[in-house]
Amino acid sequence: MARLLSFPLALITFLLSFIFPNFSPKVDQTDWNTNYSYVFVHGLMGWGSYDIQYDLMPYWGMFNGELLSKLDDKGYNCYAASVAPTSSAWDRACELYAQLTGTVVDYGKAHSEACGHDRYGTDYTGRALIKKWDSENKINLLGHSFGGATIRVFASMMAIGSAEEIAATDENDISPFFTGGKADWIYSLTALAAPHNGTSAYSESSSDIDSAAYDMFIDNAYVLNETIHTSELTYYFSIPCSATVKNADGTYSADTHLMESMFQSSANEMGKNMWTTPAGHVIDETWLENDGLVNTISAKAPSSAPSKEFNENEAVVPGVWHIMPTYNGDHMSLQGGLLKTNTDVERLYTEHLEMINCL
Repeated sequence: MARLLSFPLALITFLLSFIFPNFSPKVDQTDWNTNYSYVFVHGLMGWGSYDIQYDLMPYWGMFNGELLSKLDDKGYNCYAASVAPTSSAWDRACELYAQLTGTVVDYGKAHSEACGHDRYGTDYTGRALIKKWDSENKINLLGHSFGGATIRVFASMMAIGSAEEIAATDENDISPFFTGGKADWIYSLTALAAPHNGTSAYSESSSDIDSAAYDMFIDNAYVLNETIHTSELTYYFSIPCSATVKNADGTYSADTHLMESMFQSSANEMGKNMWTTPAGHVIDETWLENDGLVNTISAKAPSSAPSKEFNENEAVVPGVWHIMPTYNGDHMSLQGGLLKTNTDVERLYTEHLEMINCL
């Protein structure tokens, strides 16, 4: 009888998807072991739910419609953080902490003095992003592009804190964010098309040491990696992207069917430029494949952390970056695409979040 009933149900679901384009059937939660909240962190020049432009054009979903509400309808609790568009991973991590806890942004006494800016920022008192967050009510973090670096710094700070801030700040004045000991508040991290090891789109370092452009320069990204702790209490995933094709001479060019026009020139340059950075990092042929802004190899795993290719037949273990299959799309594809829309992105997130809940 169950087999007879399954066909009409599948047919009804199929027909509803055409009659109601936003129709989204519930996910079977039978095998879920957890259902912690999912916090999405945007990339460079991005925006989130605290920003007015999110209602006009959602960063997560773009022209395909707001993605997080679709995931909410399937039983996932999803939230879109808003961090500074061009600031460093450190500053953005501090802003994320304040939003999650409903507190005033504290960039740290030592850090703010070293970088020459105010120690305190926006006050999120009374408007926390989520209702409850602690070791029993963990969160899953997803970061797109530079949002990947942001959540890595954030998770590391939660785990081990900052020795510099502890040394420079009175114990009655320091933010709990800088004291560490909270690795078990974070269940998983997923980096989406993130420049773990920098990007060859930046051929020289920015002079602003407290900026995203500085952090994404390859030499600086490698240095940043050495400061980031990988916790054995947290699951780690990376989803790299590629929207280039390999030429006969070994270079790579933009796949114009997949890649937004705004990225094609950058993709072509990244697809042929091989060089050695001032610190001696060799950018060879393995760096040529890219998504228009981030080298595919850089989006796979941080240089300083253990990693392995994801295998659905093997157990997922914490403390190791699991490299998911490369997604066939440009740098904006995991947002939902701009003009080169991608209708599979909702399915990708549904499957990925379900996998996390089943761990």
